[in-house]
Amino acid sequence: MSSTIIAPSMLAADFANLQRDIEMVNASEADWFHIDIMDGVFVPNISFGMPVLEAMARHTKKPLDVHLMIVDPDRYIQTFADLGSAILTVHYEACTHLHRTLQAIKAAGMKAGVALNPHTSVALLEDVINDIDLVCVMSVNPGFGGQSFIENTYQKVAQLKALIHKKQAATLIEIDGGVTSNNAQQLVKAGADVLVAGSFVFKSPTPVATIAGLKQLAGSAL
Repeated sequence: MSSTIIAPSMLAADFANLQRDIEMVNASEADWFHIDIMDGVFVPNISFGMPVLEAMARHTKKPLDVHLMIVDPDRYIQTFADLGSAILTVHYEACTHLHRTLQAIKAAGMKAGVALNPHTSVALLEDVINDIDLVCVMSVNPGFGGQSFIENTYQKVAQLKALIHKKQAATLIEIDGGVTSNNAQQLVKAGADVLVAGSFVFKSPTPVATIAGLKQLAGSAL
């Protein structure tokens, strides 16, 4: 990794001005768009659906990092590939046959990600880590933006990094939830490769500068 990937979470964008906020991210130093798909079943909230993602994809100029917080994600793998997703992340807790799901995501032409809820151990990924392109460590409970960062995340990232090294995998570690300038460096030092930032970016009066600052902070920790 030459530099830490910054992925603004569009869940925190102004939904009434979505194109404006997409264009802001396009013009910034951000690397990816992080897009949370919630079904109101796996998590309490409901967010973007397919028509909104399709509309967004017409304007985005950077890879779409799509995070499915839904039950039975296998039903929609090809749909999200068709909508332009570069990375498709499913929750460990939602997949009965995780290995099969990962293979299906890759067969559809996308990178395969697995998200872990705060209570889920990284050790559960040992048998499939070499099949995973990205592990999304939830540093808040999934379903709502604006939550406080869970401090145990640093230890979890270090454990995951150790597993990746042990298995000689090429898996990236992504942190999702409560990322700010206060914890970015410590997360990168623990082993994080991708930082998802929502409220911290979109509630900033100068989001482009905030993204640049996050990128610089993360880079200085490498």
